[in-house]
Amino acid sequence: MQLQHSASKRSVVLVVEDEPLIRIDAVGSVEAAGFDAVEAANADDAIAILGQRSDIRLVFTDVHMPGSMDGLKLAHVVSDRWPPVKVVATSGQARISAQDLPQGGRFLRKPYTATQVADTMHELIQ
Repeated sequence: MQLQHSASKRSVVLVVEDEPLIRIDAVGSVEAAGFDAVEAANADDAIAILGQRSDIRLVFTDVHMPGSMDGLKLAHVVSDRWPPVKVVATSGQARISAQDLPQGGRFLRKPYTATQVADTMHELIQ
């Protein structure tokens, strides 16, 4: 996948999800929406990837994850360190309000549809 991002003109989305089957499904939704996807299993991996790549336009993250921070903390770190990168947080358990996310962040409740993912990402990445 590393070679794709340099040759592709599609926007790149970083999918951060600790559950492998949900991550596979989310990557499929992202790619079906017309974006290239990069995967991370937790926030620490996501931060490492963001530090190495300058082509990521949006982070699509689960809220509840193991590791040093959850998806909400990751959203704020992304907003602080990489302000142009947009954030979409998702959860089937937590109720997230706009005040919980950095400015411009969006929340999708699980289970989300591929159409909801596509519409939200296209709205944020124009």
